[in-house]
Amino acid sequence: MSKKQNFLTALAAAAVTATVALATPAQAQDTIKIGWAISKTGPFAAGAAVTTLPNYQVWVKDVNDAGGINVGGKKMKIEVIEYDDRSNSEEMIKAVERLGTQDKVDFILPPWSTGMNLAAAPIFNKLGYPHLAVTANTNAAPQLVKRWPNLTFWLGLPSEIVDGVVETFSKLQKDGKIGKKIAMIAVADQFGIEQSTAARAGLTKAGFELVYDKSYPFGSQDLQPVLKDAQAANPDVLLAFSYPPDTFAITDTMKVLAFNPKALFLGVGTAFPGYKGKFQASAEGVMGIGGSNADLPGIKWYIQHHKEVMGREPDRWASPITYASLQVLQQAIERVGKIDRAAVIKEINTGSFETIIGTVKLKDNQNVNIWTVGQWQGANFYGVAPTAKAGAKALIEKPKW
Repeated sequence: MSKKQNFLTALAAAAVTATVALATPAQAQDTIKIGWAISKTGPFAAGAAVTTLPNYQVWVKDVNDAGGINVGGKKMKIEVIEYDDRSNSEEMIKAVERLGTQDKVDFILPPWSTGMNLAAAPIFNKLGYPHLAVTANTNAAPQLVKRWPNLTFWLGLPSEIVDGVVETFSKLQKDGKIGKKIAMIAVADQFGIEQSTAARAGLTKAGFELVYDKSYPFGSQDLQPVLKDAQAANPDVLLAFSYPPDTFAITDTMKVLAFNPKALFLGVGTAFPGYKGKFQASAEGVMGIGGSNADLPGIKWYIQHHKEVMGREPDRWASPITYASLQVLQQAIERVGKIDRAAVIKEINTGSFETIIGTVKLKDNQNVNIWTVGQWQGANFYGVAPTAKAGAKALIEKPKW
């Protein structure tokens, strides 16, 4: 386990100890029990440690520092119960069931990743908890929310992300910045499969040529063979639907190979501050999923606040949305005025909420206030697509390594 993960584990443990200490027998009814099962170890830990867990910790601190959540005129502080799912879906499901049936928490926050959230969805529904599946991304979302009305999605559909990718690449091609040859690689799991399937259809329809199209096993340690083959295809663009360790490894390997496509789009992890921190000037012009409007007052406040509390900046995609989803949860609880999960679910699905990312009003249980493509420009990973979205930045060219 890295020093960063050790720090996060210690911080979370301290938060649990501190909040549990508040819940003495005489005042247990004065707290709201909130639990989560999160990947603190295993291959998903890197993503969870940047995007999900820190935002849970910041939000809990913010709520408790303010005296708690206002439930029917009574401020109730949050008591945390936390489990490590060890990046294993079976362990996660067991932990979620334990939170609901044994710990009897009032609310459960979601795990990290598409696969884990899809595995958790029927359990959240069976237990009757609102499921804020922030880090899940699937084209099945419209059907799933009909089956499980407590389930909400927050990052858009893979098809919507691909719409942004196609819009971005088409603009670059129209402006003469790139040709039509694209090399695509994707991690062979739910996320990579759904994204690459949507991209394959969308790019082909838009007239692009996939000169290389390959998946790689989840957890791959050496991506050089795949990247060498992609480089040999002489593409104008490398498009990768990757997870954080892969995103960093792809960039490192491309630099070693002097693989310099005219445009580069990477997956999860591109928006991490650690990506900019590691690659510095080489990150300039690199594109990835998501983004944010760093000029938005709420985002400015959030980035600074997160840094003050956690000692480091948040990522510029799912982190602000995660925090915003917790603001929505809190506002929904306060509007309902009691611990009534069914009523809270209804309020989340139908209400309008003011958050750090702006106004959030779910449409068919899905957040539509999304960025699909971002790009490192200076110190920020700005949203560049959809271009019609307020705050969208103009694309810049990626310099050679």
